[in-house]
Amino acid sequence: MKPGGDIIYDSFGILEPPTRTDITAYHIAAMETAAELKMMKCFNMFVLGGLLKIHPVVKMESVMLALKKTLPERHHNLLPVNEQAILKGQELIKQ
Repeated sequence: MKPGGDIIYDSFGILEPPTRTDITAYHIAAMETAAELKMMKCFNMFVLGGLLKIHPVVKMESVMLALKKTLPERHHNLLPVNEQAILKGQELIKQ
């Protein structure tokens, strides 16, 4: 990681958090939250939400449109769950 960069980490399996002073480290309890909410398949959406909180490079509407376009129609019932996970990830991320 280059100095000045950002790192997002989940403490699941990380024994020691990052200690570098030349980067910004963000913690997200994505795995723990996914397990608590019984949303394990949405782990990556929690992390995406955290990333979008610190770097809002795309709007939520664009993410949801992309998911709708890429997910097979039989899985469109999962779109609200994915949106919920992204929003939760935005709440969870902490510097």
